[in-house]
Amino acid sequence: MKKACITGTGSYVPEKVLTNFDLEKFLDTSDEWIVTRTGIRERRVAADGEYTSDLAAHAARRALEMANVEAEEIDFIVVGTITGDFPWPATACLVQDKLGASKAIAYDVSAACSGFVYAIDAAVSRIESGRSSKALVIGAEILTRVVDWQDRNTCVLFGDGAGAVVLEATEEDRGILSTHLHSDGSCWELLYQPGFGSRNPASDDGLKARLPFLRMQGNEVFKIAVRSLSDVAIEALEANGLTSTDVDLFIPHQANRRILDATAKRLGLTDDQVYINVDRYGNTSGASIPIALDEANRAGRIKKGDMVLLDAFGGGFTWGSALIRW
Repeated sequence: MKKACITGTGSYVPEKVLTNFDLEKFLDTSDEWIVTRTGIRERRVAADGEYTSDLAAHAARRALEMANVEAEEIDFIVVGTITGDFPWPATACLVQDKLGASKAIAYDVSAACSGFVYAIDAAVSRIESGRSSKALVIGAEILTRVVDWQDRNTCVLFGDGAGAVVLEATEEDRGILSTHLHSDGSCWELLYQPGFGSRNPASDDGLKARLPFLRMQGNEVFKIAVRSLSDVAIEALEANGLTSTDVDLFIPHQANRRILDATAKRLGLTDDQVYINVDRYGNTSGASIPIALDEANRAGRIKKGDMVLLDAFGGGFTWGSALIRW
């Protein structure tokens, strides 16, 4: 059976940098307070007139260039996002048009911060079944437009960006070894965006109640996230007869430094095994893993034959992992 192999990575973050010191100017907060609780020092903010599909297309072009693949060769595009240009059509369709990938089918996956791992699973299934040969998997978000800038507990956490990978069919003994996905809808109220969907359609009262902005019960999310991230990482390793000592690079969803440290400790991973960039970008939801993966790849942190473990947790709740032999 053919495997799905990553042949190119790419990422893009907006130019504007919003530091903790910038936040001090209009929020009752401080750089020390934010860094101590989250590990975040700055995040990126999309410019006026810059949309999720733009970020996604920039990252995709860089991934295509590395893979030496033309957009016309791509037959499948999937975008993990919860902040698409519109409720519909799918942002993936807009990306298809921007790239000129006329032969590709395109759709979005809505799994919050797990969106990229869920999207990887969809692409792997198509490639392994022979229905696709070259896929473009993207995670892209503009979260700064759905956070409540009056809520210091949440708005300091999030940033904007996009990451992408090209997956190609291969008969070599490498690529995506396995994916593992889970969800638990009973916890949805711990992390969600109340409006404006069919439950709370657009209204003046909804705007006054700040329904368009995300809400999170941070302490509860923290506890569930650490347990779920470590459990699904162990699931991936055990499914392939491996242990944490076999992992060359662990790339978790960049939610919060405390969550990352607690998860790594539960897994028994050393600092050298874990890639962290949450200090520079904050939580970019579905974009965080592919941004980190591209950075690590371009920095030479990943070599052929390395074992790379991706690990995500997000609203829904959703969580998942992907184990890769590079």
